Amino acid sequence: MYLKPGINRLGEQAILLQWDFEISPENLKFLLSVKKYIVQNIVKQKVEITNTYNSILVNYINSIESIYSDFERLKTLDFQNIPTEVVASKLYRVPVCYDAEFGLDLELLAKEKSLTIDEIIHLHTAPQYTLYFIGFLPGFLYLGGMDERLKMPRKSEPRASVLKGAVGIAENQTGIYPNSSPAGWQIIGNCPVALFDPKSDPPCPFAPGDRIQFYSVSKEKYDEIQQEVQAETYQLTPTYD
Repeated sequence: MYLKPGINRLGEQAILLQWDFEISPENLKFLLSVKKYIVQNIVKQKVEITNTYNSILVNYINSIESIYSDFERLKTLDFQNIPTEVVASKLYRVPVCYDAEFGLDLELLAKEKSLTIDEIIHLHTAPQYTLYFIGFLPGFLYLGGMDERLKMPRKSEPRASVLKGAVGIAENQTGIYPNSSPAGWQIIGNCPVALFDPKSDPPCPFAPGDRIQFYSVSKEKYDEIQQEVQAETYQLTPTYD
């Protein structure tokens, strides 16, 4: 049973819906079903709808003409009767190099968790992670389902910059930095695959509900894949349910 969310105007061009529930694949299915229902039954103009772990933002891109009526309709909507649909899911196998050159916090993580680096790599590559949402940078994938043995807090002092493709851990999440940026996550490797390309359509091939499984590659294989990416010959091909 899904309780009614908190529904609030966010500025002049957005509506925010927030639920108080745990992070889980089932709750993600519900959020994605609500997103689809809003598009098909509530809004009458072009909007951008994004979700996090427990919220949905409806952003009115071009006009605020109907935001007031949409807001009132959402406040009276019976969310419990919105059918939870099966999420169309793709599985991507994504390479990561855990070489010491890239795994800036591997030794720290190994010490804190009393694990070997090989054990960390095994635990990180074993799950099929669920992609919950994309942010805070274009193409940054927030992935849930990480082994609890790898759970690690954010760094007390973020780094000023990490390399594009840096793979990190924060609390019970893992993710990939799509561009060089400041970073507060624990960095354990690097992915040579481009996650966001503004020249592509769509710029990011992933969508909430997709699954990601990492596999470990050597530094030599990493360099090879990176060359293929630069030559635009590398294909990240998903499998489908």
